[in-house]
Amino acid sequence: MPRGRSTFTKRQKEHTRQQRQRDKAERRNERKQQKPVEGIMDEMAELREHAAAQAALFNVGVEETETVEESTSDDRFGE
Repeated sequence: MPRGRSTFTKRQKEHTRQQRQRDKAERRNERKQQKPVEGIMDEMAELREHAAAQAALFNVGVEETETVEESTSDDRFGE
């Protein structure tokens, strides 16, 4: 009898081990699938912030350029 019992116990342990491995692999795959989605969202937010900063810099540069051009053209007409 001990022989049959130990075989059954070994099979049960092996089955439990394999089930844990499957569960672990499933959790790992779920994390991998969720990670790119979060990464894309963060990347999009970062790109929007960068675009807004660039637009702000561009707008500031345009205003300064227009002011310089207006003052230069005013001086020419004044002469």
